[in-house]
Amino acid sequence: MTEMNNQVEGSQSMADALENFGEVKIGDVVKGEVLAIEDKQAIVGIEGAGVEGVVPAKELSTLPVEDINEIVKVGDVLELVVISSIGKDKENGSYLLSKRRLDAKKVWADIEQEFKDGKIIEAPVTDVVKGGLVVDVGVRGFVPASMVEDHFVADFSSYKGQTLAFKIVEIEPSENRLILSHKAIVEEEKAGKKQELLASLHEGDKVEGTVARLTDFGAFVDLGGIDGLVHVSEISHSHIAKPSDALKVGDKVQVAVLSVDPDRERISLSIKDTLPGPWDNIEEKAAPGTVLDGTVKRLTSFGAFVEVFPGVEGLVHISQISHKHIATPHEVLTEGDQVQVKVLEVNPEEHRIALSIKALEEKPADAKEEVEETEDYVLPEETTGFSMGDILGAALKEENDNDEA
Repeated sequence: MTEMNNQVEGSQSMADALENFGEVKIGDVVKGEVLAIEDKQAIVGIEGAGVEGVVPAKELSTLPVEDINEIVKVGDVLELVVISSIGKDKENGSYLLSKRRLDAKKVWADIEQEFKDGKIIEAPVTDVVKGGLVVDVGVRGFVPASMVEDHFVADFSSYKGQTLAFKIVEIEPSENRLILSHKAIVEEEKAGKKQELLASLHEGDKVEGTVARLTDFGAFVDLGGIDGLVHVSEISHSHIAKPSDALKVGDKVQVAVLSVDPDRERISLSIKDTLPGPWDNIEEKAAPGTVLDGTVKRLTSFGAFVEVFPGVEGLVHISQISHKHIATPHEVLTEGDQVQVKVLEVNPEEHRIALSIKALEEKPADAKEEVEETEDYVLPEETTGFSMGDILGAALKEENDNDEA
């Protein structure tokens, strides 16, 4: 009797257990214990269903699986989604399961929330393909070539393996479409630096920059987030025909800030203001009596302007060009001539030098001094900075000193 009762109770327990098994449907999220690992798949027992399922290696991870044993082991309990059924017998049949798709679904949900919140995400570049970069954020993301940097990049091979920051541009989970942009991050960072620089720079500041590009009218110098313009006239104290004559892209240069316009985001710079001026210490370089080599730059009716140092011109008055009487400087000089001159007077404050050519030449025996005629000539003092008396007085004194000697 007892044995019969036990058989009845056992039959009832098995029936109850079978009734407690839930029906497995496509799309269900289930838990499965790994029972065995085969070559390219894991066999799992679906908890609460009393049936087995199969998880192919490609469905275990969002990343490529080379060795399934590195991903799972017997006894692991996995959360899986049911993809399809295999076989017709519910109780003894099997189901095709996926961990990857469930993980991806969660990743997509997280990414959608990050997109709504405007968050920046970081991800490694897993591949370089035609047209851009492939990145892994738990799902496949794509960065079009035009969205990698804010400048042209010819070869993206060096990006593979790098972890970069991205802004989500477009997302469509149903199509597994995720478009990312690193360029947007770069532009935002530069915009932030630009505003900081505009706020910190002031007229007169001297900073270091890098020549970013050259044009016919000047050089654009990168100050570390914003470019400033060095006009061609501000490159050197001496005349520069075009910026490329003195600079090349990539040069490190010291620049002085001439002006800052935050509203228009414009900065005017000068290189020459950081360099020694051509007139610095001119009274030492061109003291009265000094003999210098120079180039005739300009001829006027009253004399010749001779460049004795880069950016430094002095005047040789017509009376100081030759011992012979000449009506115009053009009779004996031509622009571009190389001449030797002697310094008569220096005016550092006004940036003016009085020079003489004839003081270095021997006076012909039959030459007559034409002081009276030259004294009648009114030299434009605003042009030279010296009165006629200053120039002739210095010259006559020098000749008298030579005669006495």
